Order: sequence, then structure tokens, then C-alpha cells
Amino acid sequence: MGDTTNRLAGTANFTANGVAYALVGEFEYNPSLVTRESAIGMDGVHGYIEKPMAPHISATFRDSGGLTVADFNAMTNVPISVQLANGKLVIGRNMWTVEDQTAKSAEGTIEVRWEGFQGSVTEN
Repeated sequence: MGDTTNRLAGTANFTANGVAYALVGEFEYNPSLVTRESAIGMDGVHGYIEKPMAPHISATFRDSGGLTVADFNAMTNVPISVQLANGKLVIGRNMWTVEDQTAKSAEGTIEVRWEGFQGSVTEN
């Protein structure tokens, strides 16, 4: 096997609830605990507004023969593990699917997003 010391991106291995899924792309995650926006008034910037946010993991998967949209839609309290090309391991604990999981037949893909409680997504 070649030297992958400088590899930063391009591959990933994804499992949810112990099942490996064919990851097409558009994988993203956000372990952040808060979101902020500037509080701007007519007389200038007053400071910022901070709100808690739900950490998330999302990806686009290949719609293979044994996969169903209902399988993704039924996911609650599932563990997620993703090994990235750069060696980073992204872990989601007690995640649930949100939004609409729609199969796109032209590309044979399904987009899925999981969210969780604060601290449920970590990166190592």
C-alpha cells in the first residue's frame, strides 16, 4: 500500500447502528454547541445573540438494492461512526434522523441528516 501520510480528503467509511452504507459524498458534520449572530440595531452593533444548536451529521448515500428510505426514517438513538481519509474519526451518539429522506432516482442517492443532543458529535 502506498504512503498516505499527506492524504487529507477523498475517502470515508460510514456506519450507522453497526451497518456500513455506501457513501457517495457530501458528508458533513458539526459538533458545535452554540450558534451566534450579531445583534445589530439602528445605532450600531449591540453585541451578539447566542443560542444552543443541535450537533449534526449528514451525508449522501447510494440507493443500493437492500436500502430503503424507511430504514433511515426509522432511525432514532443510533450510533454513527465515520473514518475520514485524514485519519480523523467522527462519532455520533444517540442520533436521530431529521428532515425529509428522499431517494433521487436519476443519481440513485438518498440524502440523510442526523441530529443529537449537545456533545453527541465528537471528532478525534
